[in-house]
Amino acid sequence: MSLQQQPQRTCIGCRTVVDQNQLTRWVLRAKDGKSVPVPDPTRRLAGRGAWLHPNPECAQRAVQRGAFARSFRTNVDVSSLVAERRAKDRTQPGKPAFTNVQPESGSEI
Repeated sequence: MSLQQQPQRTCIGCRTVVDQNQLTRWVLRAKDGKSVPVPDPTRRLAGRGAWLHPNPECAQRAVQRGAFARSFRTNVDVSSLVAERRAKDRTQPGKPAFTNVQPESGSEI
């Protein structure tokens, strides 16, 4: 019995290596004379790709570290990603900082 192995890719945000089906591919597109990263959900658009987990924490890290520019080997305008993140933060002000904390089971009572 042979198990088919998925291609591995590295998330440019958190730098973890996982199966490519767990990541979103991003490519560059020209917009107003600037190179802007856009998601490629079909993984079919032409050009160099960058891989990123589909969560805001990895996107924020990638922007802070300049990972998009490094991955695409050119200057990249990430202002639209930053603006989108700020807009989401404003619409969800009461959201806890740590969303991966598991609730207690209640068996401690």
